Amino acid sequence: MRTYYINGMKIHAISKTELLEMISGWAEQNEGKVICFANVHMNVESYLNSEFQRCINEKADIVCPDGMPLVWFLKKQGEKRQQRIYGPDMMLDICSKAAAKNLKIGLYGGEEEVLNILQHKLRQLFPKITIAYTFSPPFRELTEEEEEKIIADINKAGVQILFVSLGCPKQEKWMFRNKEKIKAVMCGVGAAFLFHSGKVLQAPRLIQIMGLEWLFRLLMEPRRLFKRYFKTNTIFVWLMLKDFIKKMVSDKMKVTTK
Repeated sequence: MRTYYINGMKIHAISKTELLEMISGWAEQNEGKVICFANVHMNVESYLNSEFQRCINEKADIVCPDGMPLVWFLKKQGEKRQQRIYGPDMMLDICSKAAAKNLKIGLYGGEEEVLNILQHKLRQLFPKITIAYTFSPPFRELTEEEEEKIIADINKAGVQILFVSLGCPKQEKWMFRNKEKIKAVMCGVGAAFLFHSGKVLQAPRLIQIMGLEWLFRLLMEPRRLFKRYFKTNTIFVWLMLKDFIKKMVSDKMKVTTK
């Protein structure tokens, strides 16, 4: 697993098979770990917030390339076989592995209705899966006492893999804050709960491969997502363009010097 940096944020070159083996191995040992599925939004959030970036670089055990622009970046660095490690898809792969290895999973995030539908669908897909814990947090900051109880309940239930669906950067901050307290592999899966419950329509596979999932989601939820995508996508393109120009000037100066 090799580490690269995009706009100061670390990203790992890793395969789906490697990721599944690492997660299941840590889960069997009840180790507290954090898995992030990074896209353009997360990368720009980390660029704009140095403390958030520091936490990602220091506390995230694996940062997977979830967004296609990050996959393209890794390929340009020589990682020609790099796949997209897409959070919603990996959630199902991890559940399949958990069912086969008798590992207990937990679901943290989403509305009660979403969690109920999601549990039913996961049990249909993976009859042997053990869902040991679910919780729909309120739409407000938790008190210290509430968070302590949640952590105690997760550990008491014996959760080994905890899927966290709060949206970026809220879910990452929650996982980083509780990494030393929760004895489970925590995976921040963003909108996966909404997708798998059928609450939100997922982009067709071809659209995903083309790197246009953001456009599909924008068309589905323009009022909620326009401001976010306009801001993050514009900043990301500018940063990549600036980096490209910088390298081009540097290479030209090297040639001139020779």
